[in-house]
Amino acid sequence: MILAFMPSPSLSEIHVGPLPLRGYSLMLILGIAAAVWLGGRRWAARGGERAEVADVALWAVPFGVAGARLYHVITTSEPYFGKDGDPLKALSIWDGGIGIWGAIAGGALGAWIGCRRRGIPLPAYADAVAPGIALGQAIGRWGNWFNQELYGRATTLPWALKIDPAHRPEGTPGLVTYHPTFLYESLWCLGVVALVVWAERRFRLDRGRTFALYAAAYTVGRFWIEYLRVDEAHHILGLRLNDWTALLVFAVALAYLAATTRHAAAGRGDVDADRLLEPVDATSRP
Repeated sequence: MILAFMPSPSLSEIHVGPLPLRGYSLMLILGIAAAVWLGGRRWAARGGERAEVADVALWAVPFGVAGARLYHVITTSEPYFGKDGDPLKALSIWDGGIGIWGAIAGGALGAWIGCRRRGIPLPAYADAVAPGIALGQAIGRWGNWFNQELYGRATTLPWALKIDPAHRPEGTPGLVTYHPTFLYESLWCLGVVALVVWAERRFRLDRGRTFALYAAAYTVGRFWIEYLRVDEAHHILGLRLNDWTALLVFAVALAYLAATTRHAAAGRGDVDADRLLEPVDATSRP
């Protein structure tokens, strides 16, 4: 018996004159803006110029968006290149369909290019923007709410999400409510923001370790949230592909944390490490 539930939006877009304003796209834009804002504040607190974060983001964001869409299209190719698929829809990112793993990979490549152009060490930049990325993800996930997509299994919990018939699995009878996995991930990402900021201050994380902690913490939440989802996905040995990707990223992040922490404790190569990994010139001040 369903006693209460969370409604889905009746509209996924509104028109401002002749221009459509899609909720999905709006959430992505707000998420990116929040990430740049928080990253800029943190970078300035380290002695850098806030504008440098935006300058690097001009490279990181488009590379990240392209990588996110490419990951989705490759791992969910049937709607685009399968039977009755439409290849042109691969470009319709406003209809939903991005992969955070592709966003991180593409964004890292773009950030590397931007950092090289500005003379900024990538690990230092990554540490500064890590909480902002998590904040941006927390906001961006609400785009799935507007599109009524990527929800979890059916449930009657009071915070369950109502999905309109057009967006439910075929043959679903009557009123069925689902786990709002977008909300779970949004709240988890806010927790990651708090964890990363606290741990960075408590343990003086630097040289890419703050970003590695963000990656490890995010993948833990993504693993169990992914397990709840019911949308179509490729499975390997009983696990969704995104679960395997989360496990891989978690292992790499944990290994990096362990290796760099041992190196910092041993105090080897401090001069070279500081020169290569700490902010340069004006950004070298704490």
